[in-house]
Amino acid sequence: MYTLLDPRNFVVFITGATSGFGAAAARRYVAAGGKVIATGRREDRLAGLQAELGADNCHVMTLDVRDRAAMEKAAADIPAPFAGINIVLANAGLALGLQPAAEADLDDWQTMIDTNISGLVYTVRLLLPGMIARGGGHVVTLGSVAGEFAYPGGSVYAASKAFVKHFALAIRSDLQGKNIRVTDIEPGLTETEFSLVRFKGDEGKAAAPYAGTMAMTAEDIAESIFWATSLPAHVNVNKIQLMATTQAIGPFDIYRDKPNG
Repeated sequence: MYTLLDPRNFVVFITGATSGFGAAAARRYVAAGGKVIATGRREDRLAGLQAELGADNCHVMTLDVRDRAAMEKAAADIPAPFAGINIVLANAGLALGLQPAAEADLDDWQTMIDTNISGLVYTVRLLLPGMIARGGGHVVTLGSVAGEFAYPGGSVYAASKAFVKHFALAIRSDLQGKNIRVTDIEPGLTETEFSLVRFKGDEGKAAAPYAGTMAMTAEDIAESIFWATSLPAHVNVNKIQLMATTQAIGPFDIYRDKPNG
C-alpha cells in the first residue's frame, strides 16, 4: 500500500489560468489545500479567481507566455510564500481557424506556434532549475488528441500538440535522476472557451462541435491532472489521453475522383 502525495504541500504554477483547464485546475488544487500561482493575459479574470480562492492560496501574475522577457521576470519574482513550486502546469494554448492549409491565415499559424510551442518551452525551461534545486517536482504539459490523430483544418494546431507530446517525452529522459515527473495530458472533445477562441467569438460556430453530445468539462480534465500529480512519487504517468464517450476515432479520409459505381 503506497501513500498518495499530500496536496497540502503542492505549490502549482499554472499558465492560462483565466479560463478552462487552467482555472479549473487552480480551483481543484486550492480545494485540496494547495497553493497556486495563476498566470494569464486577462487581469480581470485573474483578479476574480484570486478573490474566489483567497490571496493566501492564489497568487496571480498577468503575463503572456509568448513574451520571453515577461516569463523570465515572472520566474524571478515569485513571492516567498509561493516560491517552493513543485508542480508546473504548462496549460496555455489555443487553436485558431479551421481552414485548409492553403487558405489558412499565417498570422493565426504564427500565434499558435508562439503560444503552444514557444510559450510552453519558456515556461518549462525557466521553472525546471528551481524544482531540481529543491529536490523534485512534476511538469504537466497540455497536449491534445490532435497531436496523435490529425484532422482536416487542424494542421498547425495538430503539429503543435505533437510537439508538446514529444517534448514531454524528451525532457522525461533528460530528467532521469532529478526526481522530476513529466505527464502530458491529451484531451479530446471538451466544452470550454476553446472553440469560441478558435472561431474568434462566433458563438454559432463555437457551439456546433458540441451540439447533441456530452462533451467533457474543464473539471474532468483538472481531476485527471490532479490525480496524476497526487500519485506516489515513484509513479510517473507518461500521458493521459481522454475522449468523451460520445467521441471516437473516425475512419480514414479517402479521396475519390469519381463516384463509386
